[in-house]
Amino acid sequence: MVDAQVALSGPGVACAVGAVGGIVFRGRHSGGDVSGGESATGPRTDTPRIPGRRSRPRQHRSDEALGRSRGGLTCKIHLTGEGGCRPLAFVITPGQWGDAPQLIAVLERIRVPRPEGGHPRTRPDHLGGDKAYSSRRNRRYLRRRQIKHTIPEPRDQRAHRKRRGSQGGRPTGFNKEIYKRRNEVERTINRLKNFRAVATRYDKRAYIFHGTVTVAAIRLWLRPSRERVP
Repeated sequence: MVDAQVALSGPGVACAVGAVGGIVFRGRHSGGDVSGGESATGPRTDTPRIPGRRSRPRQHRSDEALGRSRGGLTCKIHLTGEGGCRPLAFVITPGQWGDAPQLIAVLERIRVPRPEGGHPRTRPDHLGGDKAYSSRRNRRYLRRRQIKHTIPEPRDQRAHRKRRGSQGGRPTGFNKEIYKRRNEVERTINRLKNFRAVATRYDKRAYIFHGTVTVAAIRLWLRPSRERVP
C-alpha cells in the first residue's frame, strides 16, 4: 500500500519521495532439537569467552521500526528517488508513523555527487507532493532552503488559514503539470516491491532491513533506465 508521494525535479537532480506502508513483518525461526546437559567430551572447564562491547549500528532503532496494527507488526519506508524511478535515500519507521514528519529527514539524506567535484548536491529545484505532506513546518523548511514546491493544501488547512485572516498567510501555489509527476515515486516503489525481501519484511533488526532495502536500491541502479523523464 502506497500512502504518500512527493516528486522532486531539477537539472542535475530529478528525484521523488514517498512512503511504502503495510509491509508486514514475518518472523523467522530455525528448527532443530536443542538439548541441555553435558557434551560428549565431558563438562566444560574453560572460562566462557565474553565478547567485547560492540558499538550500535548506524541505522539501529530502539523500536526496530516495527509498529502495531490490526494486521500485526508493520513498518514503512519513506524514500526519495530520481526521475528515472531509482531510489536516492530512504528512512524506515514503524508502520503507524505519519508521512509529513518524515519529509525533512528524507530530504536531508539526499547526496548527489557533482561530475566536476565539490560538495554533493542536496537541494532540488522544485518539489511536488500530495496533501499528506502539507504542513506549516514542511513549508517553512522548504522556504528556508529556497526550494520551490507544489503541495496542495487540504480543505481543513485552507479553512483555518482563511479564518485567521491576514495572519493566515498567502494562499499556496499549485502547478497541475508538476503535480502530475507524482507517479514517478509510485513506479519507484513498485519496482522496490518486486523484491520479496522488501515487500515482505523478514529481518527483525531495523539496520539489517535497511541493508536489505539498500541492496535492492543498488540493483535498481545497476539496471538500464528505461523510464527517463525529460
